[in-house]
Parts: sequence; structure tokens; C-alpha cells
Amino acid sequence: MRIGIDVDGVILDYEKVLRTYGDLYDFIELKKDGMINRNEHYLRNRYDWTEEERMNFINQYFMKLSKQAELMPGAKDVIHLLQKEGHELIVISARGATVAGMEDEAKEKFEREGMAFLKYYWKQVDKLEVAQKEKIDYMIDDNFDICKKLSENGIKTIYFRDKDMKKFENENVIEVSNWGEIYRVIKNRN
Repeated sequence: MRIGIDVDGVILDYEKVLRTYGDLYDFIELKKDGMINRNEHYLRNRYDWTEEERMNFINQYFMKLSKQAELMPGAKDVIHLLQKEGHELIVISARGATVAGMEDEAKEKFEREGMAFLKYYWKQVDKLEVAQKEKIDYMIDDNFDICKKLSENGIKTIYFRDKDMKKFENENVIEVSNWGEIYRVIKNRN
């Protein structure tokens, strides 16, 4: 089976780190209480920041937080199990599209952890074309909009949903909240 895997919020716990520091930046540095939608994935829809405030946060924090993000619990073990069972794992990530070098940080982290993937696609804001080209059987992603688009175009999608993110009501998407559930889904569908 060919499995596409997003990085941030799936392999690395970057999204939780990002939201934590986004809240601190909003409240302490900007002296606001600018949260407008806690269930929103994107900063521009989560806070009432100006474009200048958002870009300042991105430039000041994205790389720093990338270095801080740890592996999601169980990610390394399940990835190794899936590879041992013959599944082909392909990274398909938007990482690096906003801040250059973030993809290198992830690759270095994977190397330190003894993790490697069949292929890497970085800076993929719209993942549909790559997923179709690579004939992905399952795509694992934490972005509601990405999962929606992929599933509507016939790609089976595993939505790695943090408790605060939007819920899915789509029969083509399976929601999970940890890597044990991912393994169970793939084993039961294989």
C-alpha cells in the first residue's frame, strides 16, 4: 500500500507547539485577546491579527518552533512497522512553503531518529496532484481542508484530528487521534 504522510501535526507535534506560542504571542506580545476561532487550523483564521502581525509571528517563530517540535507519540514505531510490512511511505508536506529551510530541519530530525521515507514532496500546499501522481492509497493529514479535497477526489484519507480542530462528517474520511489508531485503520483496510 502507498501511504502519503503529512509532517506537521502528524509526524511532528508542530501544530500544538505552534498554537501554544500563537496564543502567547497574541496575549503577551500583542497584548490582545485576538482569538476568533480556536477550531481553525490556519493562523489567519484563528486570530484577528493584521497581516504584519501574522508575518512577524511567522518570521520570528516558525523555525524556532520547528526545532522544538518532537515526534508524535508512537509515530516512529508505527512508521517502522508499516515499512517492515512492505508499505511505501511518502512524505507529502506543505513544510517549507512559508519559511525556507523548515524541510531541512525535518529531514535532519528524521535522520537523527533513524527514519527514512520512499520519497519526499515539500512545499505542497495543495497535495491532490502529488497524491494522484503517486497513486496514494491513504493520505494521513491533520488539515481539514486538505482531507476534504483529497477525499472528494477519491483518495482515502485518514484525518489526524486534534481535539480542538473541526470534526469531519464524511464517509470517505476516517478520523484518528493517535498513531495506534492509524495502524489499526491501515491493518483493518489492508
